[in-house]
Formats: sequence, C-alpha cells, structure tokens
Amino acid sequence: MTPRPTADPSIGDRIHARRMLRGWSIRHAAGRAGISHATWSRIERGRQAADNRFMLADISAALECAPAELAGAPVPATDRAVVAAHAAVNGVRQALVDIDLAEPPSVPARPVAELARTLALVDDLRQACDYAGAAGLTADLLRALHAAAAGRDRAEALRMLVSATFIASSVLRNLGHPAEAWLGAERCRDAAEATEDQVLAGYAAYARAGAANSCGSYERGLAIASRAVDELGGHRDGAEVLGSLHLICAFDSRARDDSRAWTAEAARLAERTGETTTLGLWFGPTNVGIWQVGIEVDGDDPGHAAEVARATDPAAIPAGFRQVFYYADTARALARLRKDREAIRYLLIAERIAPQHVHTSAVVQETTRALLERARRQTGGSELRGLCERMQVA
Repeated sequence: MTPRPTADPSIGDRIHARRMLRGWSIRHAAGRAGISHATWSRIERGRQAADNRFMLADISAALECAPAELAGAPVPATDRAVVAAHAAVNGVRQALVDIDLAEPPSVPARPVAELARTLALVDDLRQACDYAGAAGLTADLLRALHAAAAGRDRAEALRMLVSATFIASSVLRNLGHPAEAWLGAERCRDAAEATEDQVLAGYAAYARAGAANSCGSYERGLAIASRAVDELGGHRDGAEVLGSLHLICAFDSRARDDSRAWTAEAARLAERTGETTTLGLWFGPTNVGIWQVGIEVDGDDPGHAAEVARATDPAAIPAGFRQVFYYADTARALARLRKDREAIRYLLIAERIAPQHVHTSAVVQETTRALLERARRQTGGSELRGLCERMQVA
C-alpha cells in the first residue's frame, strides 16, 4: 500500500518522493550526487540530518531540482508575522520587475529625504529579522526610488536603490525565494553600475554571490565574489566590502585549505578595520568569527566550529540578523557533537532573537528534527518539543 504523505514532509520524505518519481535506486541517485548510498539512505529515513548546505546542493542537483524545493520549509500557520512576510513576497517580486532602469518609472517621484527615512527603517527591520515589516515596506520603496533616480536627485537615489535592492534580495533569500533573491541582486548590480562606484559594485557582487548560494550554485557564487575581490583589491576604499567578499568566498569554497585561506585574509582585514557598520555589513573581527562557525560546520569540522564559537561574542554586533546565525550554526555544531542540551539552548536563544528567521530556516528545521529524533529515544525534552511545535516539525 502506498504510504499516505504527511502534512509536514521532511527533507528526507521529499528526497525519497523525487527519487521514486524518477524510478532510480538509492545507489544510482547517490552516485549522481557523489555521496555514499548509505548516507543517502539514512537521510531519506530521517536518520541523518541534511543540514549541510553542500550536501543538500549535491542531492538537489542529482534530483534535478532546486535546494529550496527539497527544503520546503513550511510557513507556520500560527506565526502570523511569517505568514505576512510570505504574503508580501509577490509585491516585492512585481516591484523588482518594474524598476528596470531602462524603463520610465510607474509612480510619481517623492522627496529623497522621505525615502531615506523609509530606507533606514526597512534596514533596521531587516537587521532585526523582522521580514514581515521589511517586506511590507519594500515594494513601494523600490518603485519610489526608481522614480527618484529618473529626476534631479538621480545620484543620491541610485545609491539608495543599491541598498534597497540589496535588502530586498536578502529578505527574499531568507524567506526561501531564491529566484526572486537573484532578481533583487541583479537589480542591485544595475543600480551600482549606474553609480560608477567601485565599492558599491563590490557590494552588489556580494548580493549576487549570496543569491547564487541560495540557488545552490556555490561555484557561481565563488566566481562572482572572487572576481569582485580582484577588482576591488587595489582600491584604496572599501575594506569592509572587500573583507565581506573574502568571507563569502570562504563560505563557497569546498576545499578546506582554500576556505581557511579566504577566512584568514578576511581576519587580517578585520584587524585593520575593527568593528564597523559600513553598508550594514557589520564587518569586523566578530563577524569573521560568526561566519567561521558556519563555514567550519559545513566543512565537517564541528569541533573547530564550537571552538571558534567559544571565542566569539555575538553581542558585539547589535543586529539580530548576524547574532541568529551565530546561535543557529553553533547549535548545528553542538548537535553533531551530540551535545544536545547545549544545542537546544542555543536554538532557543536563536528563536528568541529572530523567530521569523528560525521558523523559516531549512537547516535549523533539520537540526531540530535530528534533535527530536534523539530526544524520542532518550525521553524528555519539553523545551525542544515546544520549539518543534512552533516550527511545525513533526
């Protein structure tokens, strides 16, 4: 008898369904992905978490689909903010289509001082991981900046449009809409090129690399970011953007030595710049440490990731969108080290800081599911079960 699909299929369920649809054996599918058939089988059966971004990208490529299709993080019906954020996505998508700089604006121009205030608010909401608030304001802001860029305040409006499209891409990426995130990053590049500012061009490259990553295209992300490093490297300004580009190169490099070399260069730049807030990147020693935790976890060295986490104080960056990565990625490292109580504590801190982010993160869902599976066998875990209920992890 064909099993009835659950209301909340896991990544393993989706992988199994897509493999069966193609009529492939586990051995054949695993060979296409370059992983062992035993690993593939454990992931399908929910015995191993698919919380490594590289592995998830390889599996999705083998099954000829996008990573987001396998992740399929549900929108918790009880989380009204997340529901509102996803409801705003279509409006942002339409605005990104409309703001082609080669086309005339579709709305009247508004004073740039007013737009600057709105942009600052949207960025504050994004940094607090309030995706519903940020997305709800973004569509109108994008169209208004497009109109302003066609008038006498073109130069200032274009610079703001770079930031607004960067924010739009970031929000869309974190809500699990990779194609729209790429469109936002492309619009960011268009605006940056119109400013003829090399630092903003590097900033736009950072956005494009991040959007490529959300599509599972890590090689493409590395190519974009490393080329931008070469172009910006000789520039006297923009050390914060350059350092951030080094970090995304480290994030995209599968070779451990290459990844650590990129990270080391970012750390050297961070020693020079100190803690910064430039362009909302928060580049500095603390952010290098936060990135390194996630990089080492996905490089299959959770022990080193935990060591870096112990030496990093996320409170040095007063922005939820960076702190949440620290706590979520440290939780992943601790879960792989079987330090489940600590992992659960870090997940709960991450949820308290940025619930909209945690409730829409596929890798957090997989870590939570793995912890729940172990908790079932060991009994107990009321805090974890509460988190699972809020995230709709069955």
